Amino acid sequence: MDAVMAVLNFISQQILNVPAYLIGIVAAIGLIALKKSAGQVIAGGLKAALGYLILGAGATVVTGALTPFGDLVLKSTGAHGVVPTNEVITAQATSQFGTSSAYIIVLSFILMLVFARFTPLKYVFLTGHHMVFMSTLLALVLSVGFGGQNQLLVILIGAVLMAVIMVVMPAFAQPFMNRVTGGDQLSIGHFNTLGYIASGAVGAAVGKKSKSTEDLNFPKGLSFLRDSMVSTTLLMVVLYIIFAIWGAIVLPADEAFAIFASSATVTDYGAYIMAAFAQALQFGIGVSIILYGVRIILGELVPAFQGIANKVVPGAKPALDIPIVFPYGANASLIGFLSSFVGGLVALGIIAVWLGPVFGLALILPGMVPHFFDGGGAGVFGNATGGRIGAIVGGFINGLLITFLPAFLMIVMGSFGVANSTFGDADFAWFGTVVGNIAHLGPVGGSIGLVILAVVLFGAACIWQVKVVNKGWLPASKHAAFIDQVKADEKAAKAAERAAAKAARAESQS
Repeated sequence: MDAVMAVLNFISQQILNVPAYLIGIVAAIGLIALKKSAGQVIAGGLKAALGYLILGAGATVVTGALTPFGDLVLKSTGAHGVVPTNEVITAQATSQFGTSSAYIIVLSFILMLVFARFTPLKYVFLTGHHMVFMSTLLALVLSVGFGGQNQLLVILIGAVLMAVIMVVMPAFAQPFMNRVTGGDQLSIGHFNTLGYIASGAVGAAVGKKSKSTEDLNFPKGLSFLRDSMVSTTLLMVVLYIIFAIWGAIVLPADEAFAIFASSATVTDYGAYIMAAFAQALQFGIGVSIILYGVRIILGELVPAFQGIANKVVPGAKPALDIPIVFPYGANASLIGFLSSFVGGLVALGIIAVWLGPVFGLALILPGMVPHFFDGGGAGVFGNATGGRIGAIVGGFINGLLITFLPAFLMIVMGSFGVANSTFGDADFAWFGTVVGNIAHLGPVGGSIGLVILAVVLFGAACIWQVKVVNKGWLPASKHAAFIDQVKADEKAAKAAERAAAKAARAESQS
């Protein structure tokens, strides 16, 4: 038993817990299925893994730049409460639920491949760190619900639930993802999918006459803002400087200077302002690294996945992390981030004034990292269906979701519900809350209820896949941004036809 546990721990923690390794292995398997040479398999697998490592390096830079910005905002405004951080709550829970989590992640991955092979839900979830977070969440809420007993039952039910959620959520989001990418080769594998679906749906409802965020018309003197790296960095510089000045006014000097202690030596206000400026530049660098890593992943993984689709899991689509959509809407991702942050502040106010006193909900403070990645993704989905209005409103709705839902999740987390952190993305929150409440029916009643939940979700997703996704439905087909693109494509096609006809006439005359 100890040997089996050691092997499972190695697979879950050292391979499945490292998304780059997982991506590289999948790319290599796909290339082998395509009967590529050994050199091509090695090169393709390494480049796919390196692309993901580059993406992760960019995410680390962005996170490092956002951390002091979040401290500036919270300390300057005097806000107190819980900051949702997946990594923190996972680390806190691992010591108690790590064994169950290890079994759940391995068994669920195997079940997911079975589902992808033999059912209409042809999705392979490849975001390894979110798999770790979800397995930990399920081990936690199931153990609490079942009274800390029946570890085997926790593992089996948790594995089934996790396998189901890994194929169900990409299916529900696929029409919106197809609208974002303009094709059907990629899926979203990130457990804030509810936020992206909501953003896409809201964008379709409110943005019928709105132009795309990517078609912003800048005055000639501001044409340099068309460069997404420049515009993103400039905006963060403005925000950082504003809050740095605010912090300098309301905070004691030592406390304000300490915010940047990990990145710079700050001993006076001049150095303090320049440290804020430097962190804003770091943010721009991180975003650029992310976009570069995404391009490498797409260049290597998508072709390799054709081999998996043809041989291993026919018709399979890779479900990837949310930065994969950022290149499809660089302006939209920034707008979504800011709108999501505003939505988080509004939701925080509602909890403080109403939901907290009435229902005893914890104050959920807006964490910069989830608002950047989740809100940025929501902005891209909202823009794809509703242009600029869709990006703004969709990001705002996402901010509400990732503030309200984690507050309800903490109710079913037992002793961890009074911790200083919680899971921060929408799917962790809604799924964990539903699973936790059903599990409180006890080992027998809870297990029956959770199996019914899994069957209902799986059945609904299969119907959606067959009746909606496979028939090619796309949201917002009559909206302004989509119509403009169609007109542009038609104009380009007619121009190409005229050029071809002209060339043919010239050739015949000669």
